[in-house]
Amino acid sequence: MNAIDGIQPAGSFDPFDLNKPHAQWKQFREESPIFYHEPSGYWVASRYDDIKQIFDDWKCFSSENAQKPMRPMSEAGRKILKDGGFTAYSGLTARVPPDHTRIRKVAQSCFGPRRFKSIEPQIEAIVKTHLDKLEEAGRDGKPVNFWEIVAFPVPAYVLFTLMGIPDADVPKIKQYGMSRGKMTWSDLSDEEMIPVAHDMVAYWKYIHDLLDMRRANPGDDFPSDLLRLQSEGAEIEDEEIAGVLYSTLFAGHETTSTFMGNYVLAMMDNRDAWDAIKANDKLIPNAVEEMLRYMPSVVGWRRKARYATTVGGVDLPEGAEVLMITGSANRDESQFPDGEKLDITRDNARTHLSFGYGIHYCLGFQLAKMEATILLRQLSQRFPNLRLAPGFEAHYHRNITFRVPTSVMVELGDPA
Repeated sequence: MNAIDGIQPAGSFDPFDLNKPHAQWKQFREESPIFYHEPSGYWVASRYDDIKQIFDDWKCFSSENAQKPMRPMSEAGRKILKDGGFTAYSGLTARVPPDHTRIRKVAQSCFGPRRFKSIEPQIEAIVKTHLDKLEEAGRDGKPVNFWEIVAFPVPAYVLFTLMGIPDADVPKIKQYGMSRGKMTWSDLSDEEMIPVAHDMVAYWKYIHDLLDMRRANPGDDFPSDLLRLQSEGAEIEDEEIAGVLYSTLFAGHETTSTFMGNYVLAMMDNRDAWDAIKANDKLIPNAVEEMLRYMPSVVGWRRKARYATTVGGVDLPEGAEVLMITGSANRDESQFPDGEKLDITRDNARTHLSFGYGIHYCLGFQLAKMEATILLRQLSQRFPNLRLAPGFEAHYHRNITFRVPTSVMVELGDPA
């Protein structure tokens, strides 16, 4: 995609506006790689080395603010959450050692390559089913919404296969996920917070009901595995298990949905890359890494300095809250030559920071890449002439962390 979208002065920086951020991020890297943004109260970091240092130094840079709502919940919203018994904290992303270490060890033993590999045939089938729906929707040759028909639902069906959640519950869990993303990383008005608060109460209740059902009738799924390990003596409390599910039921599909939408946008704007993977599907795994670098779903994370320190030559005070623009770091020329260009043969593409770095590295990274690889292979085989709809321009929801397209309108062209 064309990254030169017009440079805005730093004073006009709106961290929630992710429509055309790349030129401004580039300006930050070159002119003010770490600066204080008074409207948000965050120090903003944009360079690869600085952000990697912050991720790696967990003793100084705590993740305790990673799940902190950017705008505090309104009084009416807080009452809804309190009355509804909502006490969710975080699975892993906002926890710090030693609790983080202890809980991650238990979760990781249940959520890894063996279980992902076991459902690979189901992932293939889920992708095929939704591409069938895409083909049917585009049978008349008119533009169709790839986001709505494929990218939005597919990762949910995959994740919920692992979780043992019935397909019928997918729409409401997706709804809860959207509300979770808005509550934490967007800038909702007081009025907009009301339905979000109701969704969070329903989401938290759903998780506890699911755990009650698995205690009574264990299955071959992630919640049952966590409860089994707990019964065998693993150090994890009931509310911590609920917290892991609270995070996983969100992050395990919302991020992958967004990435699927974004990489179709990237490929359609880079036809040479699309043509290359059509001709040789062995290029797809590295292409996935490069698109994770170039068009990730997660473009920002937050940390809080426990004590005064220096990063990139800038002194940060104790208590400084830091917004790391990982989407900018992923295009830093010092790490990725021609970083504003998509290059699916890039030899260091996998050093991107889209899954984080250090102790909080994404637990489900292998699953996300597996899904992306399967979808890209099937999509390029079935719809080699796929294109963006004429005149379509992507727009993104307001958010500081998740770069989520509102739609991805495509024309299927002649099938293979």
